[in-house]
Amino acid sequence: MVMFGKIFKSSKDKAALTPKKMKDMPHVKLDMDYKIWCDSQPVGNKWKTIRWSVLIFMNVLFVFSFVLDLSLLEGSLSGSRLFGFYLMDPFNSLQLLAISSKTGYIVHLTTNFVIGTVTILLFYFFLGGRTFCSWLCPYHFLAEMAEKLHDYLVKKKKIKEHKFHLGLRYVFWFGFLALAFFTTNLVFENLNPVGIISRAIIYGPGIILLWVLALLLFEVFYSKRFWCRYVCPIGTTYTMIGKPSPLTIKFELDKCGYCADCQTVCLVPHELWFVKRGKATQEIHYTGSDCTNCGLCIDTCAGNALTYVIKGWEKIL
Repeated sequence: MVMFGKIFKSSKDKAALTPKKMKDMPHVKLDMDYKIWCDSQPVGNKWKTIRWSVLIFMNVLFVFSFVLDLSLLEGSLSGSRLFGFYLMDPFNSLQLLAISSKTGYIVHLTTNFVIGTVTILLFYFFLGGRTFCSWLCPYHFLAEMAEKLHDYLVKKKKIKEHKFHLGLRYVFWFGFLALAFFTTNLVFENLNPVGIISRAIIYGPGIILLWVLALLLFEVFYSKRFWCRYVCPIGTTYTMIGKPSPLTIKFELDKCGYCADCQTVCLVPHELWFVKRGKATQEIHYTGSDCTNCGLCIDTCAGNALTYVIKGWEKIL
């Protein structure tokens, strides 16, 4: 129980460390002007390029398999088969369990259903739950571009940013499961932009894409990342899976210049709360389970204060 408590205990509960003095800042240690130090550090789009390449490749692989009638990657991101091996989206599996528990067909769920669900659970447990969101989800790809447009309009004072409480996502999570149970239908799949876009890419577009367009317009002009942050039960499920995940992003306070550029580009900026001056509670911090492991913060950090790590391996290696 003690170990379990440590996993879920937040480092925010600790008292904040005293902010670094000027003599302890990384650029001062190197006897450099702050701007010159920032400009001298290698920053770029390495992880963004890799991530987008993986996302596009995996989604195109569905099309390639379908068009050429090959058993490479069949189905869609809601449920698929990789070389004949079943893969099941965890939230989709939860909906099916809810439906089956009411209809009495739970005993008829196949071995492939169990194997497919457990495989994905283990895969994203090791990779960090919400890695799926930024590395595979086609809606995330579109929402990322919509976010840039939203931020531009906010900067130009054409629109205002509207935020909601993050707890709203759990209302939707339980709500969609309840709908599946009481209607004995996969209600969420009719609204899920991930499945809609995935199927549209593979089998061709349909009028349902207008729903996806409406979501994107809402995020551009009213609340950025509304679906991903506050509604999507897939992301919420992966957040739960990712809490004890060993793969994460490590922050080293001694290398930080307090610029907060990483938090500016972060897709889930509340995960980088510790980068602001006077907020860090320890010398080393790790991002939490909402982190999508997108790597944007790593690409942006001039001091290399942020890196991918596998917890526990640092002591071994």
